[in-house]
Amino acid sequence: MLSFENNKRANPTGTSNAELPLAEPGMYQLDITLKRGHNLAARDRRGTSDPYVKFKIGGKEVFRSKTIHKNLNPVWEEKTSIMIEHLREQLYIKVFDYDFGLQDDFMGSAFLDLGSLEQNRSTEVTLSLKDPHYADQDLGTILLSVLLAPKEQQREGTMLMRKSWKRSSKFQTQSIRLSDLHRKAQLWRGIVSVTLIEGRELKAMDPNGLSDPYVKFRLGHQKYKSKIMPKTLNPQWREQFDLHLYEERGGIIDMTVWDKDAGKKDDFIGRCQVDLSTLSKEQTHKLELPLEEGEGFLVLLVTLTASAAVSIADLPINALEDLKEQEEILKRYSLVRMFHNMKDVGFLQVKVIRAEGLMAADVTGKSDPFCVVELNNDRLLTHTVYKNLNPEWNKIFTFNIKDIHSVLEVTVYDEDRDRSADFLGKVAIPLLSIQNGEQKAYVLKNKQLTGPTKGVIYLEIDVIFNAVKASFRTLMPKEQKYIEEENRISKQLLLRNFMRMKRCVMVLVNAAYYINSCFDWDSPPRSLAAFVLFLFVTWNFELYMIPLTLLLLLVWNYFLIISGKDNRQRDTVVEDMLEDEEEEDDRDDKDSEKKGFMNKLYAIQEVCVSVQNILDEVASFGERIKNTFNWTVPFLSWLAIVALCVFTVILYFTPLRYIVLVWGINKFTKKLRSPYAIDNNEVLDFLSRVPSDVQLVQYQELKHDPTHSPSKRKKNNPG
Repeated sequence: MLSFENNKRANPTGTSNAELPLAEPGMYQLDITLKRGHNLAARDRRGTSDPYVKFKIGGKEVFRSKTIHKNLNPVWEEKTSIMIEHLREQLYIKVFDYDFGLQDDFMGSAFLDLGSLEQNRSTEVTLSLKDPHYADQDLGTILLSVLLAPKEQQREGTMLMRKSWKRSSKFQTQSIRLSDLHRKAQLWRGIVSVTLIEGRELKAMDPNGLSDPYVKFRLGHQKYKSKIMPKTLNPQWREQFDLHLYEERGGIIDMTVWDKDAGKKDDFIGRCQVDLSTLSKEQTHKLELPLEEGEGFLVLLVTLTASAAVSIADLPINALEDLKEQEEILKRYSLVRMFHNMKDVGFLQVKVIRAEGLMAADVTGKSDPFCVVELNNDRLLTHTVYKNLNPEWNKIFTFNIKDIHSVLEVTVYDEDRDRSADFLGKVAIPLLSIQNGEQKAYVLKNKQLTGPTKGVIYLEIDVIFNAVKASFRTLMPKEQKYIEEENRISKQLLLRNFMRMKRCVMVLVNAAYYINSCFDWDSPPRSLAAFVLFLFVTWNFELYMIPLTLLLLLVWNYFLIISGKDNRQRDTVVEDMLEDEEEEDDRDDKDSEKKGFMNKLYAIQEVCVSVQNILDEVASFGERIKNTFNWTVPFLSWLAIVALCVFTVILYFTPLRYIVLVWGINKFTKKLRSPYAIDNNEVLDFLSRVPSDVQLVQYQELKHDPTHSPSKRKKNNPG
């Protein structure tokens, strides 16, 4: 058995890294058995921990163990295999204490020098855990069994992934299926669809004998938080969401139930788990789970399905250039198959080619950039290009599209070995705005997507989708992201949302003033015309005229746009407010310890956040109605025209009592026909796809100006 101290590594073979031959990519396979831990650090208040282990190579996480609850001498006995590109790489082991809903606590780390391992021989290694900030502190040990073996027979396969290979063998590249190039560390093997139905007989945590319960879910690094159900011990959530399954043998979903308390720490109600390895695939399971450390039950529906079509490949491996693959994709999303698998709306291919002129994040004047490509909850990464401000990735990512109104987000980070990655820039691209097959240079934006930062990224994107499926999907609930930033109080954000809502309300106020002026005969011709119109409409009014009027308004605006008389104006007010908010964020980062407005609001933080969010929702609702009629998203405006035409015809030919009768029968029998159906409103689901004015500014594509330096950008403030 070998014993390794952190930062002091033995070399049993007597061969240094410098003497090793330069390894080819994919040349070695490292088989690791994570056996157990001994005398690990206690991080919980009860003098124990819930430890799990991460393995990293080259700054990327390649393995994460299961969590052993309440144990300082955990036994894992988990195996994993890792392909090693260079023996100069070090295996970085980090141990954490799992805290649900909170940031996990660091328990120590260690390094394993791969160049010091004897090949083709299983070796047991004991690693002493250390904290870089407290080097003298004893944090226990981790026992591993490792086997390093050369994989010469895989050399041909791994060479396919190298960029230099594409010049010599293009034909063979095109014949390789994308599924053969999936990477274990990034691609999921299946999807776990969870429907949170209800809670029963939960524990009362408030003085009134009730609770305000919500549920937190966690599967690996993925998290989801349900909505809060006020004042009930038998909450009805009816929420559905999807998680990704990365391990073939399954995983464990941790669930904790909490009682929301305004102004203080939330109360813990209970916890439970679902072991996915015990559930059969392609089948919906109804689970009634008793809560541990508490009272009551949770009722869930859980379905395990096969993986969506996602992949990562080097640049020449292109599904749309392979004629057979392209034909299959076009056939899958043709109108003939419009009612087959309604959740599979389309196909997205993203080529991440390169970036230029990135920000220098390291003290050396360089960066170690990598790229994250996200579509809703689907998240894939490129490799890291070290010490380079003009990296070339040449990677192709493919996704299944579940909602054509989704926004593709591409973010560039700087990799830091022992810290979280530094943000370098980001772009957000609505799928409906993409022009297929066009390579474009996108100017990178800041975190808020309100202004430029340094650098551009070159992308080529293709979207193929079924318009009928996309239309039906528009009337269904929008997928909620399970990894979102927490809302925070911002004086500027509060002001921005108030001003947006005020603008929406002022439209109604001005309309009321206009109507009142007709009653006052301020302008006799206008009042006379309004009076005649009132008599005509009132005498001839029928219910079908309501959607007909909205239809005519959409058509009128459409003809204004195509005739060149576009009355839509760029929203400079919102842009100015967003820039003010960006400047305030910069000041907050630099002067976080200064006292001022934020400290005064701290005591009523949650109330202010709620008001801030309500203002945002009301303002967004009004802006989305306006943008529907303004043809901001033509696909949605055409869909509205079709729907209004149908409603007009139905209301014209069908008596109102029949329509009300059908509506009432549907409402009364919905729960009988489908007990676990999730309630939704088709109109609100439709409007949720229309971007607000803030989102239009965020999705706006900036022009690339090589002479422009965002760091020197100044805003002119009067006074």
